[in-house]
This record gives sequence, C-alpha cells and structure tokens, in this order.
Amino acid sequence: MDTRWKNIVEKIFAFFQKKWISVPGLILMVFGVFGLGILISYRRSYTTETVLGFGFLLNICIGIGLSLVLKQYLERRYQEWNKGKEWGYEEWKMKEAYSLKELCKVFGVCGLAAVWYLYDLVEGGGRWGGLSKGWYFNFSTAYVLVITVLVQFLVAWKAVRKFWYGKLDVVFDQIEVRLQMRLAEALEIERKSLEKVTRSDQLRVDLITNVSHDLKTPLTSMVGYVELIKKEELSDVVRDYIDVISARTEKLKEMINSLFSLAKASSGNVELKKENFEVNRLIEQIFADMDDRIKESGLKFVRQLTGEDTKIYSDNTYFYRICQNLIENALKYSAKGTRVFVRTYLKGCPAGTDMGEAADEMEDSRLHEAGAPALKADEMQDSERFLAVSGQGKKSICIEITNTAGYFMDFTKEDIVERFVRGDHARTSEGNGLGLAIVSAYAKALGGEFEIKIDCDQFKACLEFGA
Repeated sequence: MDTRWKNIVEKIFAFFQKKWISVPGLILMVFGVFGLGILISYRRSYTTETVLGFGFLLNICIGIGLSLVLKQYLERRYQEWNKGKEWGYEEWKMKEAYSLKELCKVFGVCGLAAVWYLYDLVEGGGRWGGLSKGWYFNFSTAYVLVITVLVQFLVAWKAVRKFWYGKLDVVFDQIEVRLQMRLAEALEIERKSLEKVTRSDQLRVDLITNVSHDLKTPLTSMVGYVELIKKEELSDVVRDYIDVISARTEKLKEMINSLFSLAKASSGNVELKKENFEVNRLIEQIFADMDDRIKESGLKFVRQLTGEDTKIYSDNTYFYRICQNLIENALKYSAKGTRVFVRTYLKGCPAGTDMGEAADEMEDSRLHEAGAPALKADEMQDSERFLAVSGQGKKSICIEITNTAGYFMDFTKEDIVERFVRGDHARTSEGNGLGLAIVSAYAKALGGEFEIKIDCDQFKACLEFGA
C-alpha cells in the first residue's frame, strides 16, 4: 500500500513537471485562492479587520506562488533559449510583447470578475446567486478581491519582465559572441590579405631585382659593342644612328640601375655604412660634380646653407644619392630661366636665424644688462633651458629644394612618390618616374622623413634627418 501511494505521488509530481508547473508555487497559489474563497463564502462571519488581515497574508501566498509558477512556466516554454540557440533582439522584443499581452488578457478577465462581484454587493438584490442582500452587509471581501487582482497583476508583470530581462542578457551575450567571432574572422581575413600583399610585394621586388640583374649582362655587352662600332670608319648617317643608340643605351642603363636601387631599398635589405659627415659640405660636393649640367640647364641655383654645424651620423653614399636625385629632378622639370633654391637649416630655429647666433645674442643681452663679464648661475641655467627648448639639445637637419615647374602639376603629393609616376604624364624624353620614389625609400631607410609641398607652380621637396 505504501509503495502504491508513493507511486501515485511520483506520478502526480511528474505530471506537474511535465505540465510546466512549479509544485511549491502551485500549492501556495491553491492555498491563497482557497482562503479567498472561504472569506467570500463566509463574509458575514468576519469583521473588516479580519478580512483585511487574512487578505494581506493570502496575497503574500498567492504572490509568491504566482512568481514561482510563472518562472517555471516561462522557463519550460522557452527552454530553447538555454540550448544554445541564437536569438536576435527583434525576436526577443516580439516574445516579450506577446507574453505581456497574454498576461493582460488573463488579468483583464480576473479584474472584470472582481468588479462584477463588487458591483453585485453594492447594488444588492441577489443578482449573483442571491449572495448579497444590500448595502448593510460587509463589502470588505469585494475590496480585498479587487486589490488582490491589482496586486497580483503587478507581481506577475514584474515576474514576466524579470524573466525577459534575464533573457535579454543572454541575447546580448550571444550578440557579443557573434560580434567577437566576426571580428576575429575579419582580423583573420585582414591578416591573410596583408600576408598576400606582403608576399606579392616581395615577389614584385624579387622580380624587379632579378630582372634588373639579368638585364645588366646583355646591356653591358651592348654598350661595349656600341663603343667598338664608334671606333670604326662610319658614314655621317650611320654615326648619327650609333650616337642615338648609345644615348638610349645609357638611358636604359640608368633606368635599370634605378630599378635595382629601388627594389633593394624597398625590400629593406639596405646595408648602411654610417659615418660622420657635414651635410653642407656634401651638397657643395654634389654641386661641384654636377657643375657642367647645371651650367647647361640655364637655371640659376641659389644656395642658402646654414652657418651652423650640420654634422650628421648617417650613410654618406645613400645621402649623396638622395640629394643628387632631388637636384636632378629640379634640372629635368624646372621651367627654363627660373631659379632653384637649395636651403639647409636646423629645425627649431626661426627662419633666417641660426640657433648659435640666437644663443649668443641672448648671452650678450644678459651680459649688457648685468654689466658683468660672465653669466650668473641662474642665467647660465636659463641659457641652457633656451637652447634645449629651441632644439639645440636634439636638433634635426632639414634640406629644402624649391623649383618652379615648367608644366601644369596635375597630381597630388601622394601620387608623385609612387613608382613610375612623373609630374608630366606626356613627357617621354626626360625622367623615368623613379627618382622621387628612390628618395622616399632611401630617406625611410636612413630614418628620415621626406615630404613634398605643392603651391601653384612651386614644387618643394623637404627632407628631415635627426642629427
């Protein structure tokens, strides 16, 4: 008999669990509703204080039970939320709105029943099964019933909202996980793209390097045979042809050397042999080496070299090539009869003023004001502070080459440093579009900065290197 009773209890419990009902909550709800039924049935036997007291306790029982039942019901009905299914915010919003709408319908019916009961008691006449007999009977049970419906509606509303706000956290967590996965995928795609670009750039550099190297051998033979042909007795027409071939061969040799240099600099395989040298002296040497070409160009070069110490620790050969390319660029693309300005200065000095001169003037001024043969200790500190602020402690050597273009510059400063891009797209005789690209690559390899400024027909190439 005990075993049979135990089996019955287990079946009832399994039935409630299958029907998505919380057993403790259901017991509390049944107890609360049963208590309200007793109060309504024996309302003539209780005072108002008793009805209100029992109504308060019964509301607590019903509220707790309703919360447990709703929680269990919603968890079981929407258990797919806990199975890893992905939900969106719009779907969550729709489900929440539907649950609240159904809740309003249920309590709407309960509210109408409570109001009907209150109306029957107040009006009397026995319209509801003859239970009420007029105004002199106790109406507190009707008030408690109406209040109970309102209170339990608020409790149920809060329980449903709490459930759905908990699920909203799940939705946001899922959204965050999806976003992180997409971000990881995007980063992986970007990484692979960068690897492809890097590999492509490396292959292109290797191709240019190999092709340039392979072209040097036949080109050297061509140059040698052209020189041998020049020594033979030739007619004037043939000699003219040979001169053209020789010039074009030299042009091709220059382009191949430029390609090789650019590929080497772009690949990062530049072997630097750093040493101390004077930038001003290097520029003077370049002008001496290019004196014949400068005189033939018809351009006037104006040198504005700073009187300050321009000693720098860098690679002399690459630095020479950078400055030479910029001067050659000015020779090729400047308007005839114009001036080309070559200027060096230390960054931080006012225009046209050397930092050493500025410091000397400050010291002379202090000496004159103090009337003393030497600076005081605090004045010495001020002088050192001035030199530090003005950049004397950590100076940069700047080079500017400004020329007037002999053509309309229909390009941006970003385009001009691209490989094989020239200022004048229609030109075919001068330049190969590699000079500024080589300057940019070499400047970067030496740890400097290269910038181009274009103002109408003024073209200014700016270099900056830390001393």
